[in-house]
Amino acid sequence: MTKILLIDDDEQLGPPLATYFERYDLQLEQVTHPEQGLDAIQHNDYQLVILDIMLPDMDGFEVCRELRKTSDIPVVMLTARGEVMDRVIGLELGADDYLPKPFEPRELVARIQTILKRTKPQINGDSADEPLSYGPLSIDLQYRQVKVDGKLLELSGREFQLLVMLAREPGRNYSRDQIVSELRGIDAELFSRSVDILVSRLRNKLKPLDCIKTNWGAGYCFIEPTNFSG
Repeated sequence: MTKILLIDDDEQLGPPLATYFERYDLQLEQVTHPEQGLDAIQHNDYQLVILDIMLPDMDGFEVCRELRKTSDIPVVMLTARGEVMDRVIGLELGADDYLPKPFEPRELVARIQTILKRTKPQINGDSADEPLSYGPLSIDLQYRQVKVDGKLLELSGREFQLLVMLAREPGRNYSRDQIVSELRGIDAELFSRSVDILVSRLRNKLKPLDCIKTNWGAGYCFIEPTNFSG
């Protein structure tokens, strides 16, 4: 059963949600304080985190920021405010999806299933056992690891998926619409900016490699890494 952690100080939310999740073979556990959540993630094998923005002592943005320092576990952020800027900030910090409160449990489950399907390592097909390799850049599809000159990078699930999508077909241009369609989960209302944010974040993590080219007005493509001096 897939284990999911809910970090939300609303004690009334977890129990009925956990019961609903069981229908879909999802095991939900809840903590109500952000520090408890960060500790629980370190000591348990969760496959996804549902993270509320409005938390005591440390808001969801700070929790996501701390989490991304050590983990690429998928994160779905919840907000009662529903503001566009909240969603932009969440994407910048590495969240995989966003859902405003109040929400329908079935929609939350659907988004979780989409993320888990997208981030689950492939066992059959697509040469899952063979890493993609371009000079100092190595992408292990089975273990979801990316290394630059042997150094392991900490990528979010969405960053990893974007890199794999581009690197599988060097030189092929992907428009923003194609990236949204392929990755899913990116808020359609924000897709243009959110894709740019995602690409920018990935580029920063790949530095000093220069392997994602902007085709102005058309999209992005992967090119052989250059400007490497590691």
